[in-house]
Amino acid sequence: MSKNEKSTNQTNIENDKTLTTRQGHPVTNNQNIRTVGDRGPATLENYDFIEKISHFDREKIPERIVHARGAGAHGYFETYGTVGDEPVSKYTRAKVFQDKGKQTPVFVRFSTVVHGNHSPETVRDPRGFAVKFYTEDGNWDLVGNNLKIFFIRDAMKFPDMIHAFRPDPVTNIQDSERFFDFCANSPESFHMVTFIYSPWGIPANYRMMQGSGVNTYKWVNQDGEAVLVKYHWEPKQGIKNLTMKEAAEIQAENFNHATQDLYDAIERGDYPEWELFVQIMSDDDHPELDFDPLDDTKLWPEDKFPWLPVGKMVLNKNPENYFTEVEQAAFGTGVLVDGLDFSDDKMLQGRTFSYSDTQRYRVGGNYLQVPINEAKKRVATNHEGGQLRHKNDKAPGQNPHVNYEPSILGGLEEAKQTGKEYTPHVKGNLVRESIDRNDNTKQAGETYRQFEDWEKDELINNLIGDLSVCDKRIQDKMIALAEEADEEYGRRLREGLEQADKQGTSKNPLGATNAEQAPKKAVDKGHDADPY
Repeated sequence: MSKNEKSTNQTNIENDKTLTTRQGHPVTNNQNIRTVGDRGPATLENYDFIEKISHFDREKIPERIVHARGAGAHGYFETYGTVGDEPVSKYTRAKVFQDKGKQTPVFVRFSTVVHGNHSPETVRDPRGFAVKFYTEDGNWDLVGNNLKIFFIRDAMKFPDMIHAFRPDPVTNIQDSERFFDFCANSPESFHMVTFIYSPWGIPANYRMMQGSGVNTYKWVNQDGEAVLVKYHWEPKQGIKNLTMKEAAEIQAENFNHATQDLYDAIERGDYPEWELFVQIMSDDDHPELDFDPLDDTKLWPEDKFPWLPVGKMVLNKNPENYFTEVEQAAFGTGVLVDGLDFSDDKMLQGRTFSYSDTQRYRVGGNYLQVPINEAKKRVATNHEGGQLRHKNDKAPGQNPHVNYEPSILGGLEEAKQTGKEYTPHVKGNLVRESIDRNDNTKQAGETYRQFEDWEKDELINNLIGDLSVCDKRIQDKMIALAEEADEEYGRRLREGLEQADKQGTSKNPLGATNAEQAPKKAVDKGHDADPY
C-alpha cells in the first residue's frame, strides 16, 4: 500500500465516528429498546441494551453508580384499607394494602442521584426516595424520586444521560455544557429540566420533600383484573425547597444538612410522616389522551386522575450502623409482591434488570442475605454458593440432598396460586421505535405557567446562568424548546442569554451553588398548592 493510500485509509478511520457495541457491531438505533409494538413489553433478547446497561452497572466500585449519597431510617406503613372511598380489594389483592390499620415495617433510603458519596446535599439534582416494605408476602420495593417525572422515557438512554450529567471524563469537572448538550438533543427531557432548574431542583431536606414511584405500575385484584397505577408520597411536614442563594448559604456551613436534619428529627421524637396516594387508570393505551400513560416524562393530570389516599408512613427509628443498613440497603423495581405487577413502561422494564444486576455486582451475589435486605418471613430457595453466602435457604423438613425442583424426594414445591393470574394480550411486531404520542414540551409549558412568579424568576436565572457558558447551538435548541412550551418562557430565556452574552457572564457548572443569585424566598406548601 502506498503512503497516500495509507494516509487516506487512516483519515477514513479517524473520520468514522460510527457508534458500535463492544463487539464492534454498528449501532443503528441507540434511542429505543426493542419492544412488541411501539409501546409493548420489552424482550429478553434485547442484547445490545443488556450489554450496555450491565456494563454501565459495573462502571464504579464499590460506590453506587447512581444514588451514592444517601440517608436512611426505619419505620412503618399503615394502610387505610381503602382507595379513596372504595375498598382497596376492588383494585389489588396485595395484602400490604388490605385490613384498615395494618402496619408493615419499612426501611427508607433518601439520596441524591448523580453525585458521589461525600457530595453536598445542596446540589441541584433529583432526590431518590426508595421504600422497602417487609410484607407478609415478602419484600416490596417502591423505588422512585422526589419529582414525579424523569428526563427520558426509554432505558436505552440511561447510561448516556448519567454520563452527560457526571463530570467530564478528561477534566473530572462538572460541566453544564455536557448536561445541556444531552438535554437539547433529547427534547423529552425538557419537562424535567423545567423542574430541576426551578426551586424544586433543590429540596430543603428529606423530611419536607415529596416522593413518587415515577414509573407506571399495575395493580391486580383477586379476579385477575388490572389497572395502571402511579404512586405519590406527600410529606405531612409540608413541602419546602431552596433557592440558589439559600443552598449556597447552607452549603457554606454544612454539606450534610439533609442527613443531619432527618437524624436529629427522629432522635428528638419528631417522627416524619408521609401519606401515600395513588392515581388509577384503566389498563389500555388511552387514545383520548394527548400523551401515553407509560411515558415517564409526563404527569397524569390530577383533575382527570385524582390522587386517592391509601395509607401513611411514619419513620421512627434511626439506623444503628450506617454501612450495614443504609449503604448495604439494596432496592429493585422488580421486587413486587402478589397483587402488584409491571406495566410496559420502557424505563421500568430497563430498571428492573439494571437495579438488581447492580446490587449483585456492588454488594455481591448474596446481597439478599444481608439483614437490611432480608425478608421478614421464611425464605426457601434452591440457590447455592456465591460470594459471602452464609445461610442455606432451606425449608424445615426439606431433603438437604435435593436442591432442585421438581422432585418426589422431599424437595421444595411450587406455591399455590392465590388469585386469578393476570394475562394481558400482547400483539405486534418487534420494533425499535419511540411511542407515537411524544409531545415533548406541552406539559413543560403547563408546569411553567403554574409556577409562582418568584419560581419562574429562579428558573430563568438558573437556566441563564448555566446555559450562558454553552455552545450557541445548544443555547438555540434550548430556547426553541422553551418557546415551544410557552411564549413567555422562551422569550425570557432568549433575552436573558442575549444579555448574558453582552455582559460576558460566566457561571459555575451544574450542581454548584452561586451566592450571587438572590431570589426571593423558599417555598413552603401543602398539597393544595402543589404545582404538579
